[in-house]
Amino acid sequence: MSLRPDRPGLLFALIGLAGLILPLVQFKANRIVPGDGIAMSLPLAAMLAAILLAGCLRWSHIWRLAGGLVGLGTVVLALGGTAQSLMAQAPDLARVAPAAGFWLLLLAFCLMSTDAITRLRPALYWRWLMLAGAVTLVAVVLMTGWLDQVSVMREYAARRDAFLREGAAHLFLAFGSLGLSLLVGLPLGIAIHQSPPARGPVLSVLNILQTIPSLALFGIMIPIFGWIAANIPGAAQAGIAGIGVFPALVALFLYSLLPVVSNTLTGLSGVSPATQDAAVGLGLTRVQLLAWVLVPLALPVLLAAIRIVLVQNIGLAVIAGLIGGGGFGTFVFQGLNQTAMDLVLLGALPTIGLALVAGIALDLLVESLNRPTTRPA
Repeated sequence: MSLRPDRPGLLFALIGLAGLILPLVQFKANRIVPGDGIAMSLPLAAMLAAILLAGCLRWSHIWRLAGGLVGLGTVVLALGGTAQSLMAQAPDLARVAPAAGFWLLLLAFCLMSTDAITRLRPALYWRWLMLAGAVTLVAVVLMTGWLDQVSVMREYAARRDAFLREGAAHLFLAFGSLGLSLLVGLPLGIAIHQSPPARGPVLSVLNILQTIPSLALFGIMIPIFGWIAANIPGAAQAGIAGIGVFPALVALFLYSLLPVVSNTLTGLSGVSPATQDAAVGLGLTRVQLLAWVLVPLALPVLLAAIRIVLVQNIGLAVIAGLIGGGGFGTFVFQGLNQTAMDLVLLGALPTIGLALVAGIALDLLVESLNRPTTRPA
């Protein structure tokens, strides 16, 4: 360990020390009114401060990771323990919500752990194990009931059935729009690769769609599909409507087309001409060249497009709650209307979690495909 300061460690320490100064939780009479800030206990605060200050030094990356994980666990345990002690004799309407101090400490120790993992450069299978372990650990903590008295979990307990229903709707919107974009975007990308004059017009139209603000595009869907449902026989019976899942799915599909089409074109164009000439020399037809050579070699770029679309659509699906499309956005906008931040968090936190897990998993998958394969001599 060197005594020279570590610049990222200094930043993490400043964020964490600011969190220690601020309240850990807010104790509120109900879910709407402002509450009183309550700080972390002094022994726990001193321990976390010591970890943060030690992280300023150039110590071993393993120790930095261990410190970050210990800090994360301590912050979560402190949140649950404080909520349980405050709610022991509190009225049913009272709430214990995470305050600014909790979020800053969580950020600081997450950054410390991520920085340590990046510097350690673990093997790919270790990163898969770390991702699976992190997801499992979060699920175990939630199932133990340690955080049940925290305001967000009380909102979940009151809306468990609705949460599961809206979660399924959110996944349907994100993955359904991804599936539609692949069904349309992959053939379109292949077509403009085979026909270069069509690339400019197609990509220009898709770029225009991508520049429309998300809220405006969702709003445009309402009158268009409302008119179709009202004036075209059988449209309403087929599920077409101005509000609901259908316009939300179409809007997300339109947003997804540009990344899929452009990455398909980039991946196919990136295959070396020598490889293509060799395949043609072996007698492959144009269809065989595409199916057996171009698409497999372009697969990492196509997976990168899937990552972009999926993470983007998990976030954008929140806006579907504004037009009756369901999803976690339902809780976000209900919370905003009621000035109930706990309800907002009930929709925002799982959305962030889904996007993070999907993004990291697909990054690892792309990296696994890009790794050079070695054959024994």
